Amino acid sequence: MPKLGYSYNKPVDEERTVRATGKEMRISFKDAVEICRELRGRRLAFAKEYLSDVIEMRRAVPYRHHNKGLAHRRGLKNACSGAYPKKAATHILKLLENAEANAEFKGLDTDRLFIRHIQAKKGRVLRGFIPRAFGRASPHNTTTTHVEVWLDER
Repeated sequence: MPKLGYSYNKPVDEERTVRATGKEMRISFKDAVEICRELRGRRLAFAKEYLSDVIEMRRAVPYRHHNKGLAHRRGLKNACSGAYPKKAATHILKLLENAEANAEFKGLDTDRLFIRHIQAKKGRVLRGFIPRAFGRASPHNTTTTHVEVWLDER
């Protein structure tokens, strides 16, 4: 299996930057992309609160692409359709908490952290099948997603 590296270039100040990655998480790639788009450039405290609200279904994530037939949600700005991707939000929240722990270990002030870079990439597909009638089978594949995050101190 090939080694998965970071896609973001080296930061200017390595001492004030931390990173974390989640590999082959069994979450929807589409949900992870929309969550990452919403969190990019935000403060870490806001991101954690936002994901907690998504998990408790108090706040919807706006879907900007591939949203045909997706229901409308109230409270969205600049978008009509959205959803509450609880599973993806839970995994990304754990990843942000991991990056925050890395920052504490490095001696950074966690109140001043913001998300410099966050990205979701497609992982490998876990092949499977579902048995059907008359001895046939249909594919039932599970997609995985890689998410990487870089936090910076302002």
